[in-house]
Amino acid sequence: MTSAQVDNGQADGPEAAETGRTGEGYQRGLGARQIQMIAIGGAIGTGLFLGAGKAIDRAGPSLILAYAIAGLVIFFIMRALGELLMYRPVSGSFSEYAREFLGPFFGFVTGWTYWLFWVVTGITEVTAAATYMTYWWDIPQWLSALVFTVILYGANLISVKLFGELEFWFSMVKVTAILGMILICAGVLTIGFSDAGDTATVANLWNDGGFFPEGISGTLMTLQIVMFAFLAVELVGVTAGESKDPRTVLPKAINTVPWRIAVFYVGALIMILSVVPWSTFQPGVSPFVAAFEEMGLGIGAAIVNFVVLTAALSSCNSGMYSTGRMLRDLALNGQGPKAFTRLTKNGLPLIGTTFSAALMLVGVWINYQWPGDAFNYVVSFATISGMWAWIMILVCQIRYRAKADRGELPQSAFRAPGAPFSSWFALGFIGLVIVMMAIDKDARISLYCAPLWGLILGVSYLVLKARNPDNTAFAKR
Repeated sequence: MTSAQVDNGQADGPEAAETGRTGEGYQRGLGARQIQMIAIGGAIGTGLFLGAGKAIDRAGPSLILAYAIAGLVIFFIMRALGELLMYRPVSGSFSEYAREFLGPFFGFVTGWTYWLFWVVTGITEVTAAATYMTYWWDIPQWLSALVFTVILYGANLISVKLFGELEFWFSMVKVTAILGMILICAGVLTIGFSDAGDTATVANLWNDGGFFPEGISGTLMTLQIVMFAFLAVELVGVTAGESKDPRTVLPKAINTVPWRIAVFYVGALIMILSVVPWSTFQPGVSPFVAAFEEMGLGIGAAIVNFVVLTAALSSCNSGMYSTGRMLRDLALNGQGPKAFTRLTKNGLPLIGTTFSAALMLVGVWINYQWPGDAFNYVVSFATISGMWAWIMILVCQIRYRAKADRGELPQSAFRAPGAPFSSWFALGFIGLVIVMMAIDKDARISLYCAPLWGLILGVSYLVLKARNPDNTAFAKR
């Protein structure tokens, strides 16, 4: 179905109600509890469990402040997305909104860039999972990455309902583990048990070189890692087309963002850095695992390592889920190969998912060539491509709000607070992150790759437009 059909309100009809499918052919198999946990689990992954180690080494305790400010920006982004979703909940929402409010070219770029983001993120997650495996066994990273990629591809050849159930339990494991770690750290601080009991104190947040031990510049240089940790929170927008009751479920999921960030990021880091001095942590090592080892709780470190392993696999699983949907949305709008429009009898975009999983095998080669630097290479590119989706969400929300206020479009039932000023603030913050990435020599590679990707998309768009001059997918609005 084309975006024009969606615009005309044909996304769902009597037949959809009888068959349990949307007008796009998907099954509405994701319930409220599954959407809630997908939203919670989407923000808890590699960026927190593994990337935080490098960020702590760079910024010390001030990383807590970086997460808090970035968390506020993420809330603004999610509320902007929520306003758009309540205006028109569709699968492939980011490219659909870009197509409607900015034109077909931006819809084309957004759809393909978000697809690329999840392919790269999938590589990141299997890289992290392969790294976690070395905690127990001395096996090649590339071999673990290959096995995980194949297993997760197989997991995506199931119904969307089962996908949602698996993600529910994956997320439950992550949430339970972090809450358990917070309680254990609280016990160490108050009762004083474990090897860290004598030195654990809240004063560790400022005693070892101050709250900003590496200066403000050190804190700013962690923003790329911090924002990477929050990538995937927007995944609830992709699930809109397969949610049983999107207009009720999605706002509730989005409104959990503040306490998610407060507990799982800010709260967890406060506890960890209070129990173990920040200078103890090392890049490339999960701060959660390192904290338990410092406390002398070896079994706890092993358990946390298992949890972060499942977190990485869960995130990669979500990536495979979203890539197939984004490719199908592009194909339905004439901006991708027609083969991607095909669905299985269970409503799964099998060809698009298979194509994406095949490209994720590049991660196996990266782990073979550069096992020590693989994570850092892919994180920076994932961050810049993922932030493009956030930029499009904010810009589209600003355009939508202006039209709605003029009476040209219906008002959303879930208006973003403080908009459009909150959206402009979030855009400015993202701009700051990009500047910091340009300064950081490790992250700068992504800014070199971004223009190349833009050139590829620009040429591809012109070629498709020249071949299909009458296609509405390339018509000006």
